[in-house]
Amino acid sequence: MAEKHFYEQKQYTNEYLIPYFQKHVPDFHKKKILEVGCAEGGLLESLQSIGMDVCGVELSPERAEMAKQKDNSLKVLVGDITDTELPSKLNEKFDMIIMREVIEHVPDKNFAFENLDKLLNDNGYLFISFPPKRSPFAGHQQIGKSFLKVIPYLHALPTMLLKYIAGLLGENTGYIDEIKLHYRTGCTINNFEMHCTWRNFITIKKDFYLFRPIYAQRFGVPTIKLPNIPLVREYISFGCEVLLQKKTL
Repeated sequence: MAEKHFYEQKQYTNEYLIPYFQKHVPDFHKKKILEVGCAEGGLLESLQSIGMDVCGVELSPERAEMAKQKDNSLKVLVGDITDTELPSKLNEKFDMIIMREVIEHVPDKNFAFENLDKLLNDNGYLFISFPPKRSPFAGHQQIGKSFLKVIPYLHALPTMLLKYIAGLLGENTGYIDEIKLHYRTGCTINNFEMHCTWRNFITIKKDFYLFRPIYAQRFGVPTIKLPNIPLVREYISFGCEVLLQKKTL
């Protein structure tokens, strides 16, 4: 499964992310890149293969090791974006930070944004994508085995009821605890925008999706955007994708 993720990351980077960054980030190929939550390193490997200077931080030692196995020239540090020592451990700053489907898993978002600010050069770019906390699949219930994985807002039901139903359907014992955890640590769009404002990260481009671009690769469905309407973007959107730039006062 880990190897499958690596090749999915490479394909998505080559087919969607690189064209997106080339269009919206001036001199993208000259940027020094940090990926936070680099997982198996597919994005890093793709960018490094076209001559870019890249580095990754990954919380899971197993996923970081897989990245090194796929390409032992990759710079990947096992670390936590909320670790106050992370900037000194990396000991460098970056022109662009990429953080895909990670911020919703971070319990202390204030520490995360503090480090993003410290690690990003002035006028540097920050790309973040995440499913909003109030969205239909904010619990990541799609990791399940039974039909529960396609039930929207499953994470909002009472824990004891969910555990009873999950047991009847043969789900893994930790399944409900995991989706409840994902929901608790989730990030609303309003909260995300507040952190960006505090750090003076200025929005360059912001998109909300019913069907995110990755769905075209995974499921063969068309990408469908949603309007920036408060209730729609928080409760209907499956994904928020934002490109920001750090501006100094």
